[in-house]
Amino acid sequence: MKNTRIKGVIADTGFWVASANQKDKYHKDAMVVFEKFREPLIVTWPVITEVCHLLGLRVGLNAQMMFLKNIELGGAIIFELDQTRFLHRMHILMKKYADLPMDLADASLVILAEELGHGRILSTDQRDFRTYRWKNHQPFENLLLPDS
Repeated sequence: MKNTRIKGVIADTGFWVASANQKDKYHKDAMVVFEKFREPLIVTWPVITEVCHLLGLRVGLNAQMMFLKNIELGGAIIFELDQTRFLHRMHILMKKYADLPMDLADASLVILAEELGHGRILSTDQRDFRTYRWKNHQPFENLLLPDS
C-alpha cells in the first residue's frame, strides 16, 4: 500500500482513550466525533500500543479488547512505519522536541502527517500538537479541540 494514497484524519492516543473512558474530561467530545465524523481514522502501531497500555491502566482489559476489536473491524487504518525509511526521522524528531518530551507515538504521528500531506488530527494533547510541526514548519489542526 502506498502511504500517500491513504485518506483520512490522524487519530492520537488521547482521542482513543477519551472515547473509551467515560470519566475522561474529553469523553463527550470524542463521542461526538464518533457519531458525526465520516472520514477514515488513521493510526500507527506506536499509538495502538500506547492506547492499550493507558486503557489497561485507566479502564481495564475489556476496554483494551474493545479498542482492538474496533481497529480489527475497520475502525481505523493502520499506517505502516517502514523502519528503513522512518526510524532515523523519528530519532531526529524526538531529539528536536526533547524538551516536551516527544514520545515514539507522537513522532510516528508527525511522520504520518508528513506522508499524508496534512496535519488534521484528533487529539486531547493541546500543548504538544500545538508545538509540533510536520515538514518542520507546518502546524497541526486539531479537529477534536479546534479552539484549543
